[in-house]
Amino acid sequence: MNSGQAVQGFRLENHLSGMKRRQQCHRIDTRIGIMAEGGSLTTKCISFPRSFRLAAAGPWAGASAELSLEPPLLGCRDIRNVSGVQYLGSGYTKAVYKAVLNRTLAVALKAVDFGGHDIAHCVQQFAALGDCYRLAAYKIVKEMILLQRLRHANVLQLYGYCYQDSNDIPDTLTTITELGSPLEMIQLLQTSWEDRFRICLSLVRLLHYLAHSPLGSVTLLDFRPRQFVIVDGELKVTDLDDASIEESSCTSNSDCFMEFPARNFTLPCSVEGRCQSMNEKRNLYNAYRFFFTYLLPHSAPSSLRPLLDKIVNATGELHWGIDETAAQLERVLNLYKSGEYLQNTTRMPKAEYRRVPEAFIPDENYRCWPSYHHKGCLLSVFDVNEAIEICDSYSQCKAFVLTNQTTWTGRQLVFFKMASNHILPDPDKITYVKVTD
Repeated sequence: MNSGQAVQGFRLENHLSGMKRRQQCHRIDTRIGIMAEGGSLTTKCISFPRSFRLAAAGPWAGASAELSLEPPLLGCRDIRNVSGVQYLGSGYTKAVYKAVLNRTLAVALKAVDFGGHDIAHCVQQFAALGDCYRLAAYKIVKEMILLQRLRHANVLQLYGYCYQDSNDIPDTLTTITELGSPLEMIQLLQTSWEDRFRICLSLVRLLHYLAHSPLGSVTLLDFRPRQFVIVDGELKVTDLDDASIEESSCTSNSDCFMEFPARNFTLPCSVEGRCQSMNEKRNLYNAYRFFFTYLLPHSAPSSLRPLLDKIVNATGELHWGIDETAAQLERVLNLYKSGEYLQNTTRMPKAEYRRVPEAFIPDENYRCWPSYHHKGCLLSVFDVNEAIEICDSYSQCKAFVLTNQTTWTGRQLVFFKMASNHILPDPDKITYVKVTD
C-alpha cells in the first residue's frame, strides 16, 4: 500500500470510528448538499418527502418515476463492528474498500476519497473542505439512489448506508454494497468460452433492463470494464454515478451524432425532438467494443460461430437494438444448454471406450486450454458422446472421468486423462477408458 492509500485507509478508519451523528439534515431523503452557483460554493440542505421525483437531481430532470427510499438493511451500527478493512481502489471521486461486518459478511464500502481529484481540485479552487466534500458526496448519493431504484440481478445490491461525523465534517457518507471481484479482461480471455459467454449474456440482460427501466432508458456515460464487477460468475454494474436517462434533444438528424474512437453514428431525430434510442444504442455499441469483440467468438463451439459472428457484426454496425440482441443471445444459450448445437457436428467415435462405473483416475493429467482446472484438462460436456468426441480429438487422451459437478448451464464437468494405469473407487464418478485407437 502506498502513502496515498495509507492516508485513505486512515481516513476511512476515522470515518468508521463511531463518532456522534448529527441529527440535522443527514438522511438520504433530505439531503442535496452543495451546488456551484456563480463561481462560488453554497451549502444547501433541502428537505424532500420520503418519496420524491428525480427532477430534483440535476441531470435527471424530467424523470417521471418516483423514488421510494426504503430504510437500509445495514447502517452505522453495523460498520462500527467492521474488521479486515482493505483498500481496493479509487477514481476521481470515490474510494472503495473491502471489509467484513460482524465477522461474517464481506462487503464493499464506498466513501468520498479525500485524496482524490474531485476533492483536491475543489479545495484548491475554493479552500472549503467541508463544502467540497458535500459536492463530491452528491455523486455517492445519486449512485445510492439508483442502486436502490434499479433492482436487477445484474445491478450491484445496496445493503445500506451510514451518515456520521468524521474529520471535522458533519454527516460524511459511507455506502455498504455487495462485494464483487474486479473485472480483469486478460484473465477473462483465459477462461472457458462458456464463462465468457455468461459475462456477455449478463451484460445484455442488464442493458435490456436499463433500456426499459422504471426510470426510462438509462445510459452509462462512463462505460468501461472497470465499472463492472463479477459476483458468482455474473457480471454486475457497480458504478452508476455517471448514469443518465436524458435522451439528447435535437432539431435534425445531425444533432444525433455519436462519436466513438473507431466509428461514428448518426441516429434519427424523432418528431418529439429527441435522438431516437440514443441511450440504448450508446450502451450497445460500448458493449460491442469492450466485450463482444473479445469474449464472444473466440474458442466458441464451431457450430455456434456463424450466429455469434452475426451478433457481433450487427451490434458493431448498430443494425440491431437491445431487444433483438438479447433475443439472439438467449437463442445461443438455448442451443448450447439443449445440445442442439451438436446435431450437425457429432461424428462417429474413432475409438471404443470401456465404461468403469464408480471409479476415477487420480493422476495422469495433461493440460489443455481453456480448462476449468489449471493443472489438468477439465472441460464441460453436454453428454457422454461429446466427451468421447473431445477425447478422440486429443492425441494424448486415453481416458476421461465424468464428475458429478456441473457448470452454470447444467453441463457436466469431465476430466480428460493421458493414461488409466491407476483407477480408484469413487461412487460419484464414472470413468471411460479408451480400449482401441
